[in-house]
Amino acid sequence: MEGRGLELARTIVDILEDKKGEEIVLLDLTGICSFADFFVICTGVSERTIRALADEVRQKVKAATGDLPRGMEGKAENGWVLLDYGVVIVHLFSADLRDYYRLEDLWHEGQMLLRMP
Repeated sequence: MEGRGLELARTIVDILEDKKGEEIVLLDLTGICSFADFFVICTGVSERTIRALADEVRQKVKAATGDLPRGMEGKAENGWVLLDYGVVIVHLFSADLRDYYRLEDLWHEGQMLLRMP
């Protein structure tokens, strides 16, 4: 399952990068987090961008793997959207909320596999 989770996480990172997501981070939380093995964290510059990033991830992951998110939380207009793919959780934030929640600091025990500007 870990190999499949990492593959899915990398696919999501590629989708976000292609759609101009900013400050993309991939954290390996295997053995640290009880509900997911990987977090993908990304900043969107506007409500519209966050919505577009979430839509693109849902559409392209479904096309590539057939997977749909198990759940979605938050709203782009509130500055945060979470897509739950089971082993991979995608966090899409406005810059202000990302600074506020500081997930990379909260989950500092995890291994940072990727950090993109």
